[in-house]
Amino acid sequence: MARRQTRTNDPRELPAYTISEAARYLAVPAATIRYWSVGRDDYAPLIEVPEHLPTLLSFLNLTELHVLAAIRREHEVKMPSIRRAIQFLAANAGQAMDRRHPLISRELETDGLDLFIEQYGQLINISRAGQTAMREIISAALRRIDRDPAGVPIKLYPFTRSAMDETPTMVVIDPRLSAGRPVIAGTGLATQLIAERYKAGESISDLAHDYERGHEEIEEAIRCELQAAA
Repeated sequence: MARRQTRTNDPRELPAYTISEAARYLAVPAATIRYWSVGRDDYAPLIEVPEHLPTLLSFLNLTELHVLAAIRREHEVKMPSIRRAIQFLAANAGQAMDRRHPLISRELETDGLDLFIEQYGQLINISRAGQTAMREIISAALRRIDRDPAGVPIKLYPFTRSAMDETPTMVVIDPRLSAGRPVIAGTGLATQLIAERYKAGESISDLAHDYERGHEEIEEAIRCELQAAA
């Protein structure tokens, strides 16, 4: 695949994350992230990434993968079916941005979500109850995305626990902070630095005291960095 030149100054669309970093932040195997982002054999990717050779993902890609990962937790994602459902959503999108990134379009939060689930449900023969469950899962993922007035994502609060409804919004990924790496929400404290100190032997209590943060914030920072390896 030819390398694509990124022609934007919007930090949300610039190449910023490796596949391994996206896998760590979203707690999804790197091979799956690569499959969704690059494709495999005759299967095209599910998202449009800004850079190839090497593959680098944008913040908007990260939010798209966040939604895909939420679906994957409940239903095994079938590439041909999910691709056709995404294409259907893109074809019904009203804005150019939404056509490029249909999984994180503002329309998906409203009528588009029902259209997407109906289309996807028909493709994989999912039951009506299953469609209701999927709607709740996707809605939960979308609620963890903050948007600007135009509806474009500006912040992502990744899931740091296997039980999505129990994950607090204490860790945020903001392309304007810490080069887009996860930080404790409301601060510039990078989760990677906290996790490295924890792995080096410092206790959660010591880290909480040192950074003047709550114990749960420190624990969530560590989960964000170490959950994929857990």
